[in-house]
Order: sequence, then C-alpha cells, then structure tokens
Amino acid sequence: MINWDRTGPALWDATMETLYMVFASMGLAVLLGIPLGVLLLLTAPDGLIPRRTFSAVLGGIVNAGRSVPFIVLLVLVAPITRLVTGTTIGSTATIVPLTIAAVPFLARLVEAALREVSPGKLEAARSMGASTSQIVRTVLLPEARPGLIAASTVTLIALISYSAMAGAIGGGGLGDFAIRYGYQRFDTAITVLCVVVLLVLVQLLQSAGDRLARQLSHR
Repeated sequence: MINWDRTGPALWDATMETLYMVFASMGLAVLLGIPLGVLLLLTAPDGLIPRRTFSAVLGGIVNAGRSVPFIVLLVLVAPITRLVTGTTIGSTATIVPLTIAAVPFLARLVEAALREVSPGKLEAARSMGASTSQIVRTVLLPEARPGLIAASTVTLIALISYSAMAGAIGGGGLGDFAIRYGYQRFDTAITVLCVVVLLVLVQLLQSAGDRLARQLSHR
C-alpha cells in the first residue's frame, strides 16, 4: 500500500526534476543539433556545398556519439560534467550528458528530415540566385518543419528514457526515485508507479508532437 502523504510530494518533485532535465537538455540539443544536421546535409557529397573529407569526419564523429550507450556515456563525460556544473550527481549535472547524447541523435534525424525536401525546390531557389544560407532559411527549414517537429519529438522521448537511466548513478528524477523508493526498499508498487508516470509523460509529449507536426504539414 502506497503512503501517499509521504510518497506523493516526493513523486511530484521527482517528476518535476525529470521535466527540468529533459526540457533543458532538449533546448540545448535543438540549438546545437539542428545546425549540425543542416551542416551534415550541406557538406554531404550530394549536398549544396559538398566537402567529402569534412563530411566524412563530421559524420564519423556524429556516428560515434550515437553509438555509445548512455549509461557508459554518463561515466565517460563525468569530468566534463564536473567541470561545467561542479558535481556529477543531481538533475542539473545530468543535463550535460543528456545534451551530449541528444545532439548527435537529433542531428541525424534533422538530416533525414531535410532530405525529404523536394530537390526541385532547392534547384528553383538556386536558379533564382539564392545563396546557400538563404536556401536554408527560406526553403529547407520551412519545408521540413513537420519532419523537424517529428525528429524533436523522438529525441524528447529518448531523453525521458535516458534521464531514467541516469537515476542509476544519482541523476535525480523519476529514475532515481524508482531506485531509492522502489528497488532498494523492495517496494514493487512504487516502481510500477514510476513506470506509469513515465508512460503518461511519453504519451502526452508524443501526442502533442504528432498533433503539431500534422498541423504544420497541412499549411
């Protein structure tokens, strides 16, 4: 039986910590990941400004970032986390590895979304004398908005999962709450409750993202 007088406030605080970590790291990932995705597209061999060697190196770095399991990344970037935040535990500290994990993840999704833009529209803009930066601002990004929203939604959901993993090493949020109040106290009800809250968060965010992507695709 769950003691709501004690558990309720702690669960609320853990949920707010999760949202804080996820949205803060998502904001940073958008600021860094979208430009990186654009750069991946532009410098690809078939891009607007092909740079084969640069593209290969940049793509390799992005792929390497995506290939490291998040629980391992938490340990690998601990010195950077400590340098930036002064600690390696807590919700603020967790934003650092979350952002590092999200940027390459989002960048590849952004690249894929941008590739869905009709090449004819790019050629039309180029034939009218538009510069590369103008094509990106007025054609690529506006035309790819539904795909970019979908990519951001997928990344946001992934960050919720990553934030829960961070609880294993004191990262705060619902993952930490589930371990301390559920697993360590052998309270299955608490663990299940945390899973339910995470599922609700995922469903709400996914539904909101899908709705916004549909609205943008109909304009």
